[in-house]
Amino acid sequence: MPAPRFWDPDGTKFGVPTYPWRMAPDGLATRAQLRARGLRPGGQEIAAQILWRSRRTHGGIRAAYLYRIDQAKPVRPMTPAKRTALAKANTARRTCPACGRDAGYTLSTSLGVCVPCADAPALAA
Repeated sequence: MPAPRFWDPDGTKFGVPTYPWRMAPDGLATRAQLRARGLRPGGQEIAAQILWRSRRTHGGIRAAYLYRIDQAKPVRPMTPAKRTALAKANTARRTCPACGRDAGYTLSTSLGVCVPCADAPALAA
């Protein structure tokens, strides 16, 4: 049986060790997998990548970069100032610029206003 298309553990073909989907060795993780463990890459270089075919992208190939778990650092804790800034940003995303009310949800960027304000011109006609 021939080796899978994206099998390049030495990095000779792709420049960095490359593995097919779900075939990466233990000890490596994506950013999302690190985050789930409470870790971050911490400035380390990409250790490997996973490549797979996808119809979602124009080129048809997607990539996920892998980092070494043993070199990952803990996620920095949220400071009170950062928590306050994040709360203000989220409030701004929920506040309708037309009526000034907190919509209770993040406003759609395509509408730019809350649903009642977006429907108001249609109801008036």
